[in-house]
Amino acid sequence: MKSLKNLYGLLFTVLLVAGLVFLAGCANKQVVSDCLSGQPYGFWAGLWHGIIAPIDLIAMLWRDDVSVFATNNNGAWYAFGFMIGSGGWGFLGGKGASKCRK
Repeated sequence: MKSLKNLYGLLFTVLLVAGLVFLAGCANKQVVSDCLSGQPYGFWAGLWHGIIAPIDLIAMLWRDDVSVFATNNNGAWYAFGFMIGSGGWGFLGGKGASKCRK
């Protein structure tokens, strides 16, 4: 009986994941050609965008002109700055959480 419940749980999970993958194909494409004009963002802009990413994440729920990651970037350096900038939030949260446990 227990293995039958596990089988139903596995079947439900597989169907749920398959449904989500199927529905992901219905997403609209964003036209980014207007955003790709001008000089691309580099390391420092990526760092700044990473630092303000939590604020942008909340702002983009209400505004269409706000995004978390710049589409007109120079690639690896922008992504590296973004990772460093957004990683600071995780380090600060982890340090604060460890103080509460003691």
